[in-house]
This record gives sequence, C-alpha cells and structure tokens, in this order.
Amino acid sequence: MEMHQVRYFLAVARLLNFTRAAEECNVAQPSLTRAIKQLEEELGDDLFRRERNLTHLTEFGRRMTPFLQQCYDSAAAAKSLASSLRKGAVAPLALAISHSVSLSLLVSHLTELSRAFEGLELRLLRGARDDIAGQLRKGEADIAVAGPLLESWDRLESWPLFTERVHVAVSTTHRFAGRNAIDPRDFAGERLIVRTYCEATEEFGDFLKSRHVCPKVSHEIASEHDYLLLLEAGLGAGLMPESAVRSNGLACMPVRGLDLSRRISVYAVAGRQRSAAASTFMKLLRAADWPTQIRKAPLSRVDAA
Repeated sequence: MEMHQVRYFLAVARLLNFTRAAEECNVAQPSLTRAIKQLEEELGDDLFRRERNLTHLTEFGRRMTPFLQQCYDSAAAAKSLASSLRKGAVAPLALAISHSVSLSLLVSHLTELSRAFEGLELRLLRGARDDIAGQLRKGEADIAVAGPLLESWDRLESWPLFTERVHVAVSTTHRFAGRNAIDPRDFAGERLIVRTYCEATEEFGDFLKSRHVCPKVSHEIASEHDYLLLLEAGLGAGLMPESAVRSNGLACMPVRGLDLSRRISVYAVAGRQRSAAASTFMKLLRAADWPTQIRKAPLSRVDAA
C-alpha cells in the first residue's frame, strides 16, 4: 500500500468525483484511477461504485475510510515530526531520575535548557536504582541522574555531580528533636520509616546491627510524599539527604559514629549518540554550583503554603 494511493482514495471519498479529486491531488485522472484500482486489488474489494456521473462509496469503502484516514494521518505526522527533528524545531530529552533524587534540584537547569531549546520535549522517567540502569540500557532514557547504581557494564559512563551527607529526620515533636546528634543505642525500640529506594538504607541497617541495636519496627514506604507525611506525623525516624525537600515540621541530625553520605552522578551510555538537548543538559549539570544549591534545599509546598 502506497501513501499516494491512500491520499487519492481519501480525496475521492470526500469529493465523490474522480475528476475533481485528480485536480485537487494535482495528478492526471487516469493515474488517480489506476492507483485506486491497485488499492482495491490489494485490499480485495471495490471501494467505490461508479454509476456514470454518480460515484459513491461501497459498504466496504465506508468501513475502510476511517482506517485509511488514520493511516494517512499517522504517516503525515511522522513525516512532519521527522522534518522538525532534522531542523531542530523539536528537541526531545528522555531523562531518568531515581526516586531518591528530588526534582527540585533539576528544575532551574531544565528551565535554562528550555530557554536554549524552544522545542524541548521532556519525557521524565522515575525508578529505583535497578530501574534506572535498565532504562539506560534499553534506550528508554538518554541520560539519568541517580545515586550509585546497582548494575554496571562497560558502556555505562558516569560523571559525579556532588556528594552529600545523609542524616536522620524526625518530627519536631519527636524525642530526638533538638539533639546535636543521636546515639546509636537510642534506636533500640525505635520505629523506623524506610524508603525502599534509599541508597543508604542498607549501610544504616548494617551499622545498627554492628552495634547490636534492633529497632522496634520498620515501615516501608515507596513514595516520597507519603514518607514526609509519616515523618511529620511523628510515626518514626528515617534517613534524609541534605538535598531532599523537607518542611519546618522536620528536624535533621547525624548519628554518632556514622558518616553516612551518598554521591549523585549523571549517567549516560558510551558510544550512543545523544541529542543536542541531552548533551547541553549534561553540561549544565556538570557546571552547576551544587554545594550552594543544596544549601538552599526547598521546603515542601504544604509547609510553604
């Protein structure tokens, strides 16, 4: 099936006149008639019934019309998009971000990127560490921003952006609030709120085990928003990186004897061609003043309101 055959068919279906359709399509009528005949042969039935000057669609032609219209529209859209991409009018960027990284860290850089590329089309993906690696490997993401990935392979490239401390966060009404630091033994019998995607969870758990400290219970949370709500409600203590969005209802402090930190990097696949938008965004991230930006970690919207 050729697209010009479909275009000719749609013109005749709309005008119900082969001569006028040929004029509209800027083609000789015999050529238009021959193309539609070939389309009918390929589809296996007549599309039109020709009765002297009266032309109308057959039942088969009526049923085929919406499908052929969709086919033509899709082909036209693909051609238009291809042209826009070649001319740089559309700048796609598939960006993967781990659940543990706050989007607020990247908003200013995305804003700057949108100024440089008016046709920026952002596709934002979220996932845990193993998800991020898979999205890169499969080509679903152009670049990624995450902590240390569990999966590694020879084509995975990474550029460190910043290293930040990870403290314990509690409600301002919690018994830990107001302390300069928390003694590991104080976690005995304490309720922990665990983000299932947090990179520091395992290290923190191993640290408590090495001190023979056993928390009372652990709540497993898979949503950053839910995590903040439970912390603010005083339902336990949890880990929080310096760059995380937080509220005035939370207090953060270190644990004595534990230097907990994480490194955030931007990842890409070596040898894979990157769009101009992806390359520019990587440059923006690598040139950013991250220590200053982290010190200005935003409050949550609920608190700010």
